[in-house]
Amino acid sequence: MNPLSIILLLSLTSLSAVSGNIIVPHKAQVLIYNDLTPRTDLIVHCKSKNDDLGVQHIAYGNYYEFDFRPSVLRNTLFHCTFQWNGTTNRFDIYVQVRDQLFCDHCVWKVRPDGPCLLVNPTICYSWAPPA
Repeated sequence: MNPLSIILLLSLTSLSAVSGNIIVPHKAQVLIYNDLTPRTDLIVHCKSKNDDLGVQHIAYGNYYEFDFRPSVLRNTLFHCTFQWNGTTNRFDIYVQVRDQLFCDHCVWKVRPDGPCLLVNPTICYSWAPPA
């Protein structure tokens, strides 16, 4: 099998169904856990180019979740702002080209020094620079 065939086969295996002539990607889900410190609430506001998910208040130890169908163009992006105790940070919580290979069910723990994606092994990121 030539390299182009292998790449095409791998791309198709990341897709879930064919509906008519349109290939439909798996539905993806993002869970955001507040893993800051006890008694610290987390305020999260996530958006994509097309969707504003609104402001969510997450008590310590709890989570917020949302789901969506990623683009066949592999350009889905959800970015969020995170606020607690007078601190504001931002992070791209779902970047299709980064995350699609790791998870359809992406579980994040938000910590003071940055968010961590719970895969094996856990991948922790730093907060994005201020906008």
